[in-house]
Amino acid sequence: MGVILNPVAGGGGLERERPRLVSALKRHFGEVELRETQACGDAERLALDFAVDGFGLVIAAGGDGTASEVADGLLQAADEGCGAAELGLIPCGTGIDFARGLGLPQDLDALVRRIAEAKGRKIDAGRISYVDDHGALASRHFINIASLGLSGATDRAVNADKRKGRVSAKALFYWRTVAEFVRYRFQNVRIAIDEGEPFEARMALVAVANGRYFGGGMMVAPDAALDDGQFEIVILKAAGKLGLIRDIRLVYGGQHRNHPAITILRGRKVTVEPIGDGEENAALVDIDGESPGRIPAMFEMLPGALTLRY
Repeated sequence: MGVILNPVAGGGGLERERPRLVSALKRHFGEVELRETQACGDAERLALDFAVDGFGLVIAAGGDGTASEVADGLLQAADEGCGAAELGLIPCGTGIDFARGLGLPQDLDALVRRIAEAKGRKIDAGRISYVDDHGALASRHFINIASLGLSGATDRAVNADKRKGRVSAKALFYWRTVAEFVRYRFQNVRIAIDEGEPFEARMALVAVANGRYFGGGMMVAPDAALDDGQFEIVILKAAGKLGLIRDIRLVYGGQHRNHPAITILRGRKVTVEPIGDGEENAALVDIDGESPGRIPAMFEMLPGALTLRY
């Protein structure tokens, strides 16, 4: 069994828990190989290596970014026919939105024991193709939510904030969301879902959701399910900013379904492209809490592509 640990997750909290974590892993698994990340992209590469080497279970110890990168590496290996490792989670980080709702124990030893005793469950994953910050075409897998617009700008602000890891994720994401929204300029995009007729929207956000939560606890996609083979697609259209900022609180409880600025749809393939001025409307993307590029983007559902052990 392999473990990929992000030592800076949760402001270094996971690194401080390392002795307890290693002890619990050895107690419940016996032989364990633990590898650390040092930079963005390391978790993806390490997960791919574990899967190619025949490891049957790879545990991501860190936040949403670590979990997403590990899942991406495992899915790449499966695409290449080089293994079918299961994913386990030890969540700790600025955002642990993917793990919300899974009912994971908070006690470290209990969590490791649960992973050791659990049977794997097939869940869906997504693949997003987009334009990276250097203008090149790029693609990667995601397991929780990929989105565009305000969320991409908020990701970049949160990840650059020096308070990251020292204040609660909910507070940091909330204040950064509000701050980015104040200066956000609504963008014009064309959206197509499955084989439906494309439509245009002046929007603040388009979220393509496999899971329900993002942004430090916002239940943006309250009816999303990890194993139903469809995305929940949440579109926040342009409206008065003061009213929308006031109503952000509704998202935490999933109470925004009937908000006049919200449209919720379902589908397996989503494409979003800028219209009009391509530069002004090239909205930033968010992929499981990271923002590596912008639209145009295509989101594809991969039903039952990943086995999650929890």
